[in-house]
Amino acid sequence: MRTQWIVLVLVALLVGGVVGSALGPTPAAAESKEMIRMEQQVSQILQNQADLRSAIDTSYATMRTLVQQSLDASNQLNVQMQSLQKAMQEVQANSGSRIDSMSQQQQGLSDNVQDIQSRMGKLSQQVTDLQNLLQSIDAKVSSGAAGAPPSGSGAYNSPAPGGGSSAPSSPAPTSSMPPISSDTLYQNALRDFTSGNYDLSRQEFSDYVKHFPQNDLASNAQFYLGEVAYAQGNYKDAVAQYDNVLTNYPRSFKLGASLLKKGMAELELGQKTAGVRDLREVSRRFPGSDESRRANAKLKELGVPVTAAAHR
Repeated sequence: MRTQWIVLVLVALLVGGVVGSALGPTPAAAESKEMIRMEQQVSQILQNQADLRSAIDTSYATMRTLVQQSLDASNQLNVQMQSLQKAMQEVQANSGSRIDSMSQQQQGLSDNVQDIQSRMGKLSQQVTDLQNLLQSIDAKVSSGAAGAPPSGSGAYNSPAPGGGSSAPSSPAPTSSMPPISSDTLYQNALRDFTSGNYDLSRQEFSDYVKHFPQNDLASNAQFYLGEVAYAQGNYKDAVAQYDNVLTNYPRSFKLGASLLKKGMAELELGQKTAGVRDLREVSRRFPGSDESRRANAKLKELGVPVTAAAHR
């Protein structure tokens, strides 16, 4: 618009010059030069206008291309963000089961280590007992060889009808203990549990608690009775089994895990108040432990603080 005004002004000046030349006594040569100069200026202005328009068109095309590229990049970014969000949702959906599986495997490994340590202690004690027994036998043999009764005398060698000898007999002792050792029973139960044979492992752990209540791994067996019930969705029984660990085995290595899983089972039963209380108790009693970290993560998932607010 400004260029058009400039052109109009120049044209007016040109016209004024022509009119002035016609009216005044300007020489013909000067008039011709002035006309040529003004025509050149007008031509230059028109050329500049055309160049400016061309530059504007080029810039507009370039900007339009850049805008389109930006839109394409933004669309691609949105697609990638949607894919990433979907992947994150899938990871979150699968993380719970994976964490439970890893935790279960970790518990199995920890129990195996405890079992090995217990066996080593028992083996060392058995070696000591065996040495003491051998020394006692050697002492008795050395001291009793000279005072042994002559052959054929004594009540245990009295003749019996038919030419035989009679000896007092006693009935074979009966026992309610299982026919296998405590270590074998525990290992079988743990193997069946990790293999998913929950019914069989429940029976084996129950036998262990019943027949070996004083053994070091009795509290572990009691804990796994709760784990079996939890894995089968019987959360009410799981709470009762975990409570047995907390009540009957105050020195157990499974106190933190029992309290954690009891809180989890209570949440599954819809008992949020009790579940939150027990999870907070895990964090308070076992700070820095794996059970404490899991309890804090669950509390965060529920949207509740780790510690209860102080009442004034």
